[in-house]
Amino acid sequence: MEPWPQFAAPDELVGALDQVGYLADEGLATAAFLALRMGRPLFCEGEPGTGKTSLAAALAKALDVELIRLQCHEGIDATQALYDWDFPRQLLHLRALEASTAGQLDPDEAEKSLYTRRFLLARPLLRALENAPCVLLVDEVDRADDEFEAFLLEVLGENSVTVPELGEVRAEIPPLVVLTSNRTREVHDALKRRCLYHWLEHPNLTRELAILRSRLPGISERLAAQVAHAVRKLREAELLKPPGVAESIDWATALIALGRTELDAASAAVTLGAVLKYREDADRVVAAGLDALLAG
Repeated sequence: MEPWPQFAAPDELVGALDQVGYLADEGLATAAFLALRMGRPLFCEGEPGTGKTSLAAALAKALDVELIRLQCHEGIDATQALYDWDFPRQLLHLRALEASTAGQLDPDEAEKSLYTRRFLLARPLLRALENAPCVLLVDEVDRADDEFEAFLLEVLGENSVTVPELGEVRAEIPPLVVLTSNRTREVHDALKRRCLYHWLEHPNLTRELAILRSRLPGISERLAAQVAHAVRKLREAELLKPPGVAESIDWATALIALGRTELDAASAAVTLGAVLKYREDADRVVAAGLDALLAG
């Protein structure tokens, strides 16, 4: 039995992702198709808001499997990613043993009973190895340090880990792994070589329009076109945080919630906080003129 649906071509994966609300272009669909076919992790880099994290969620939905997310951050270590022991429950168990044996507790037997599977707290990496098939999202791996990268490389290479007290845990079916990076620092070549690579750009105007229509079925053609055009111009400006697809959808949703059927300067002024998240960016856009943003 095959662990994953056997898509005949990237176009079939495009259709499956489209059904769950994710519009992938040919390059991204091909990269995801090959990751499935070859059993390799997919490393996605790009600016924030280009759909890297959403891709993993969409793949999990399209494949009808669990999404397990490991959010990386500065200082993350193997314990936070792999497993830990439930010390409060172990302590309660030990007290119960002492009470049941009237203080005549065998130390060796007590220790053995403490380090069993029921007291093990599985973190994302261990859960992904145990709960196959699944999609494992290693989000913002560029925020972790070199030591964690080396640990992650070992786990991805072996698809197994060893818990000293319990032995080896090996994935019967390796998870589909999606790693994302906003490129706040360069990820080491050793990790990249283990993966297939794809750089995600912001969508072009046509694809952004398609995304808005897909996510907001009731949106008018005029409003969708105006939002997509304005967001594209914002991305071309020198902003601290150019808006991503999520901000584009938020802006359109805010306008619809206010009952607006088109985007004019007055509407843009009261909803700018849905698309721009830094005061300096909002001030710069307002100073340049909202009419200029909406022109064309």
